[in-house]
Amino acid sequence: MPVDVALWGVLAAATGYGFRDAGAPSPFLDLLLPLAVLAVAVPLSRHRPGAAVVLVNGLCALGLADAATPANAQVLSLAVLSCLLGARVAGARGPLLVFVGCLVLDVATCAVLRVQPVWWFYTLAVLPAALLLPWLAGRYVRGRRELVREGWQLAHRLEERQHLVAERARLAERADIAADMHDSLGHVLSLVALRAGALELSPDLTDRDRADLAELRGTIADAVEHLRETVAVLHDAPDPEPEPEGKAGTAAGGPAHDTLEDLMARAVAFGVPVRWERRGTVPTLSPLVERGVYRIVQEALTNALKHAPGGTIRLRITHRTDRTHVSVVNDAPTGAATAAEGPAEGIGGRGLTGLRERVTVLGGTLRTGPHEGGFRVTADLPHQVTAHTGQRGARPASSPAARSPESAGRLAVVRGAARRRYAAAIAAPVVAAAFFVPAAVLLAWQLTTSALPPSRFDELTPGRPRTELAPLLPDRAYPYPPDHARSAPRPPGSTCEFYRSGRDLLDEVDLYRLCWSGERLVAKDTVPMKSR
Repeated sequence: MPVDVALWGVLAAATGYGFRDAGAPSPFLDLLLPLAVLAVAVPLSRHRPGAAVVLVNGLCALGLADAATPANAQVLSLAVLSCLLGARVAGARGPLLVFVGCLVLDVATCAVLRVQPVWWFYTLAVLPAALLLPWLAGRYVRGRRELVREGWQLAHRLEERQHLVAERARLAERADIAADMHDSLGHVLSLVALRAGALELSPDLTDRDRADLAELRGTIADAVEHLRETVAVLHDAPDPEPEPEGKAGTAAGGPAHDTLEDLMARAVAFGVPVRWERRGTVPTLSPLVERGVYRIVQEALTNALKHAPGGTIRLRITHRTDRTHVSVVNDAPTGAATAAEGPAEGIGGRGLTGLRERVTVLGGTLRTGPHEGGFRVTADLPHQVTAHTGQRGARPASSPAARSPESAGRLAVVRGAARRRYAAAIAAPVVAAAFFVPAAVLLAWQLTTSALPPSRFDELTPGRPRTELAPLLPDRAYPYPPDHARSAPRPPGSTCEFYRSGRDLLDEVDLYRLCWSGERLVAKDTVPMKSR
């Protein structure tokens, strides 16, 4: 893979740079072996990233055997592969076990080699940081990527559900429009057929005229029957969702030929607080438009009674020259501060969605929304049906009914996992700092306060008492002398203390040994830090 080749090239360049800066490098251990291990670990990290981390950590453990310094260029490779481990492995248990195994190997290496304190500090601070912190960064990247992917999938499913709900509402509303057409057109055709039958009995007609009228009456009867069959097929279309309350109100509101006056009279009789008025001369409306006005008022009343019971409903129908304006406004019920929010929740429901489809088919416009603490439904309809101007493929508004509890639950799970990863990414450095920083500070304090400058060491003269030499001595002795320094020959009956000959924290400096007999200095010498 080109990406693997590029990554290996970067890590190989870092290895070559470290080899060049090394004091006395071994071409095999410090260059050829790391390059070969990286050539195996980088492609292995795609399928077994934990094994790749173990391989590179072995290079870091090998660097602990260096007598000059524990650090090598492979700590960068370890951090990179640890980051890839976090980005490519979802779970945390496996990577944490890999980290524990790596740290056990590193600590065991330090114990077997009996290294100096700086090596221990490097093993317990730098290497765990190179393992843990990049892994947390990789998990953060993975969690964010999963959250974005789940969000897009949820949005796609939600959009499909919205389209499905709106399409069902449109189909159901078109079936109702077809039924209204049957009620109006079928009634007119039946009257025409009845009139044709009456004309057949006229004595002034010839036999040919009577035959033509009989044929006309049969044709009209066939047309009425075909219309009835078409409407029956539309109404028999399967719809697995329950009928919304707005539709139920249509069926229960009254007969198909119910007038607007009958609807309002029935509402007043049931105690609904409704006030209504007509303005302008009542025109001759198309039967479908008249039925559309009826449906608008009926749906608005149904929603008002459902979401704002007890609130006053104001209906105004204004007839203009070529259009009719319908406005239905309901107030929030007294004492219910949030009642006006109820109708807004139904904006995307099948009732108003189907109503909007009906008005669009009739060539009108429908607007719904909150108004002065309540809710308002307004519509403009032509007096006669015009051509279809609505966009049938328009996307529906977001609907609470279209939300999937399963998808929402899945998104909540992904968000919770992402939050936990973010919290771990923040808490882990804090915990690591709380553990390692005091240890590092303590080690630095011990190393610096046990340093004896060479100029003062030269002023120390054997045979003088400690009280005279105390101003020249550091605050404390060096607590970690190597074994060869402890076992070096000393004057009989004396006790020896060790001091560092410099303050460099990352460099191995020689030790000064002062041997005391009681409170008197009897010998001083220099002990190399490294055993010869």
